[in-house]
Amino acid sequence: MNKLNSMKDQKFVFGSVLVIANRMDTLLERELKEYDVTSKQWLLTAVLDNSFDHPPTIKEVAREMGSSHQNVKQVALKLEQKGLLVLEKDKKDARVTRLKLTDQIYEFAQLTQSKATAFTQALFKGIEKDDMSKARAVLQTMLSNLTEMDQPERDE
Repeated sequence: MNKLNSMKDQKFVFGSVLVIANRMDTLLERELKEYDVTSKQWLLTAVLDNSFDHPPTIKEVAREMGSSHQNVKQVALKLEQKGLLVLEKDKKDARVTRLKLTDQIYEFAQLTQSKATAFTQALFKGIEKDDMSKARAVLQTMLSNLTEMDQPERDE
């Protein structure tokens, strides 16, 4: 009997999420290489485009990505060098830096759209709509649990 088949669901899902993340990262790096963009740079642009209605602060983006302020700033600086985003000082508080996508990112998105669609279709091939909804619910709960786990414990 295959060890994976006898593994408890929680253990299997935990390990599989990590493996899937690594394999997706590797494949994305390969696909994005010709555009001189890393998967982390791409993820930052996707988070900016899909998660905020306003130019967010580095801190807000770091929280949304589950990353550190320093890591987000480093990735953002690389994207700024490529002309895909700008780092702007907040008008009300000069200590705060906001991230704003440039029009050039939308040109990049158009350029890569067909590859992105093919990648996504191949990744989710054979997964029924109902199963996708269930997977979404599980992942949302896991993300919520991780957020809760990340909160500093308070003395009661």
